[in-house]
Amino acid sequence: MNMTGNPEELKVNRREIYRYLGIRSGEPDQATQALVESVLKELTDNVQLREFHQMFPLHVPQDELHTIDMTCFRTHSRSLEKNLRGCSDIIVMAATIGSKVDLLLRRYSLTNASRGVVMQAASAAMIEAWCNLTNDAIKTEAAGRGLYLRPRFSPGYGDFPLDNQRDIFQALQVEKRVGIALTESLLMIPSKSVTAVIGAGRDHLPCVREGCEVCSKADCLYRRNSAAG
Repeated sequence: MNMTGNPEELKVNRREIYRYLGIRSGEPDQATQALVESVLKELTDNVQLREFHQMFPLHVPQDELHTIDMTCFRTHSRSLEKNLRGCSDIIVMAATIGSKVDLLLRRYSLTNASRGVVMQAASAAMIEAWCNLTNDAIKTEAAGRGLYLRPRFSPGYGDFPLDNQRDIFQALQVEKRVGIALTESLLMIPSKSVTAVIGAGRDHLPCVREGCEVCSKADCLYRRNSAAG
């Protein structure tokens, strides 16, 4: 399913922007807050929100190779296998906030370094906000089928091979449908783009849409780890 979005509806987490800027506790000074709000306004006026996702049957045989058969492609990942336990289906998605953001980042890297740094942080938080909004729509679709979602999981996370970017791009025809290109070195253009998979199953589990990094339930069976485990 193709989705476009209204930038005004994005709930961009300011704390995430401050975290990206290295401000991990307390409030930034007024000048920094004002700069963040100015950058967010400029981004809102320029982003082009696009997304495509598709659901596929999922088979996880739980063999010693940690095989995951998503119908559209196969991979091997211990950490992703753990995340997908109990799932019957998988949603494969690609999302972007558009190429104009890259032009702004390039411009400010040459003309206004401090604004450029804040724009890097704000645009990273904005693509996450767009993925969260998309996640909400996918959650509603899945609920109509009696399915509940796991946290989204991107290639390159844990031991989920980054090479699987190519498989996602081929399966979804990402460049045609979303306008994201993939370079030979597996970088996405526009740079503020995301691909991910989301498990869906009948078990109703308290998995947050943003993923395990913001969830305090450290003993969750489906928790992602930065290392395979």
